[in-house]
Amino acid sequence: MINHVSIGVLDVARAKSFYDAAFKPLGYSRLSTDDTSLGYGKDAVAFWISACASPVPADLHSGLHFCFTAPTRKSVDAFHKAALAAGGRDNGSPGLRADYGANYYATFVVDPEGYRIEAYCDRAS
Repeated sequence: MINHVSIGVLDVARAKSFYDAAFKPLGYSRLSTDDTSLGYGKDAVAFWISACASPVPADLHSGLHFCFTAPTRKSVDAFHKAALAAGGRDNGSPGLRADYGANYYATFVVDPEGYRIEAYCDRAS
């Protein structure tokens, strides 16, 4: 249903550092780069980041977050570790979320701009 999502940030260089590191364990990479935008995905860009003067204010209680599919539970764990090392903040350690589904293994972080980011795997191992 969704072809891509775009977010605005104040600091593209900081976003580049964070997302390059955080997405690597999930198998996503930066497929597009210029001075004011970044594009991430696997085969095509699905997550755009653009410089803007007034990004949406971070609100941890808004319910807004972006969830990215991870190939394994270990990659969810690696995403969490890489995201924190690259300047993210913990917003839910890796683990099963049984209330979401029997195999819903996920973690949540907050990126340096305040966006909530989730990595999730629905595989049993």
